[in-house]
Amino acid sequence: MDKLKMHSLNKVNENIKKIGTQFPNCITERINQLGEVEYAIDFDMLKQELSSVIVAGREERYQFTWPDKKESILLANAPIAKTLRPCREESVDFDDTQNLYIEGDNLEVLKLLQETYLGKVKMIYIDPPYNTGHDFVYEDDFAQNTSEYLENSGQFDDKGNRLVKNLETNGRFHTDWLNMIYPRLKLMRDLLDDDGLIFISIGDEEVDNLRKICNEIFGESNFRNQIVIRRGTKSIQAQFDKWDKLGQALEYILLYSKNSSYRFPSQMKILKKAKSGSWNNHWRGTDRPTMRYPLFGITPPKGQWRWGQTRSEQAISNYQRMLSEVKSTTDAITNEQIDAWYIKQNDPSIDLLRLSKNGKPEHYIAPTNETVLDSSWVDLLVGSSTEITNLFDTAVFDTAKLIQVIRRMLCFVSNDAIILDLFSGSATVAHAIMQLNAEDSGNRKFIMVQLPEPTDEKSEAYKAGYKNICEIGKERIRRAGNKIAKENPQAKFDKGFRVLKCDSTNMKEVYYNPAEYNADLLDVLIDNIKSDRTPEDLLFQVMLDLGVLLSSDIKQTTIAGKTVFNVADSFLMACFDTDINEEIITVIAKQKPYYFVMRDSSMANDSVATNFQQIFNTYSPETKKKVL
Repeated sequence: MDKLKMHSLNKVNENIKKIGTQFPNCITERINQLGEVEYAIDFDMLKQELSSVIVAGREERYQFTWPDKKESILLANAPIAKTLRPCREESVDFDDTQNLYIEGDNLEVLKLLQETYLGKVKMIYIDPPYNTGHDFVYEDDFAQNTSEYLENSGQFDDKGNRLVKNLETNGRFHTDWLNMIYPRLKLMRDLLDDDGLIFISIGDEEVDNLRKICNEIFGESNFRNQIVIRRGTKSIQAQFDKWDKLGQALEYILLYSKNSSYRFPSQMKILKKAKSGSWNNHWRGTDRPTMRYPLFGITPPKGQWRWGQTRSEQAISNYQRMLSEVKSTTDAITNEQIDAWYIKQNDPSIDLLRLSKNGKPEHYIAPTNETVLDSSWVDLLVGSSTEITNLFDTAVFDTAKLIQVIRRMLCFVSNDAIILDLFSGSATVAHAIMQLNAEDSGNRKFIMVQLPEPTDEKSEAYKAGYKNICEIGKERIRRAGNKIAKENPQAKFDKGFRVLKCDSTNMKEVYYNPAEYNADLLDVLIDNIKSDRTPEDLLFQVMLDLGVLLSSDIKQTTIAGKTVFNVADSFLMACFDTDINEEIITVIAKQKPYYFVMRDSSMANDSVATNFQQIFNTYSPETKKKVL
């Protein structure tokens, strides 16, 4: 059986393989730090392959660079020995939900998601620190070599801090911010589907640099727009108060696609501004006898109805259907509710006809559509604390994006998309997805990622009991889901989420450093798994290693007293108990899993080990068998 590597993808090795398929003459070999032979790239030969003239020395060329840029590329490519551990007690509907909330450094999380979500994410939204001189940025350590980084990715400083304030007085003010964002964007691109999009909120301070980075990573041809969006008056006034610049009333959202072949959907609700509909009398003063017929028991003596009889009767039926879906009676039905119903139907041609309280037939004018194919979103406000304050009854978050901003982005992708937010903050994206799913019966799935950054002890959030930002985000999703369900009792949407926490690997250190084995380690090697890890911890690390979606359905059963996990309808089956006998192996093999995983030392005796392969050859020869 093959042994699982149990660490994130080594991007360097993958890139070498890709280059080797195109330029096999550029592949060479070298001795690595462990004294092993490994493949490498002959860069002189590769440069020559990509040039029409003889390459000799360094030539001046257009480029965007900064100190440590090469190190940030290495940081993106280096593997890590980390895992994601499930946390059921903080989750909602853990067994049934398809949504994820991941706590941890988003660079580490991106590395862990590389194999599982490669090319599967339709939309990424990030709201990174704007680098105003007061924002926190991740302090990534470039001083470590690859092996050190593998052992200790995500260094904390002497005080245990993972974030540092990037003050304007810092001589590396832009450099530190660029080194923070560059490796993360490189890894994000790989997760995007071929038709995927990324939206990035940013302010004046780094918008020019960010656009240069994105042009390099995503390609200038994949730049779609620099969207402008209106800021709140409070943030504008704060700039006036400093007396050093005019108030900036706008922020920006950079929009890039994964491929230049991407085309916006032909019918996008986001590109339509709906004017509120209204009720008009279903009567015209002109006289057409063929347009006079009984309607609601009324036949006009002269004049005419606006529509023919068949259309009017269908419009009455449509109105009754709308009532049954919006509300059971006509009491308190508003034009806003009807507008929302129209949007849900995605068909503005539907007619509605009712008899008003004054006894006159009235027809409804559907919201008119004005196409706005431009980059101005100034009809929206970028952020405010109002929405989340109303949800919590206290100001737990000062800089939350507004739901309507995220909703507009969501309309650029399909209603079954996976949406990723790497700086999720107060989880506005999750709130917007649940609300939109409830309205249009969509099946959008979210992956929220957030570092558990401590809240200020003087803040309202801390006083309310929220000790870090993750606690705020998770609670918002819980409250928002319950609120949406209460307001839309007939709606079916996923309001749950699985909480996963980034942690050190489940495997003991000797698992990754076989060269350090000696006779004194014999007792340790009897079990290569850390003593504080559960079978479910192991399962999720295996899912990451094998590229199984972390939202997959998981069934837990018992076979001959042993716990067996069945993931995604027998795509993966795993048993991490000890003393596994032939009966258990036979039952599992008969279910014909694509993968079967167990611990290296789990078999009850040598007889089971001898018969193991024969059992699978008999019942499921195609099963891929792996061990920890």
